Amino acid sequence: MHSSTTNRFVEETCIICEQPKLKGIHLYTKFICSDCEKDMIQTDTDNPKYRFYLQQLKKIRNKEIYS
Repeated sequence: MHSSTTNRFVEETCIICEQPKLKGIHLYTKFICSDCEKDMIQTDTDNPKYRFYLQQLKKIRNKEIYS
């Protein structure tokens, strides 16, 4: 008997690149894709991209309102 399997992977929108991705991490209720995580870790603080990453990471502090 063959049982069907369900794809457990769901695309989520990354708070950094704002693209739907399958792999990444969650910080609180926000998702960061693996590509952005890797790039952030390797970015020097004097690189202009560093400020961009800081701006995007501020979204983590925003509390979501559920009604």
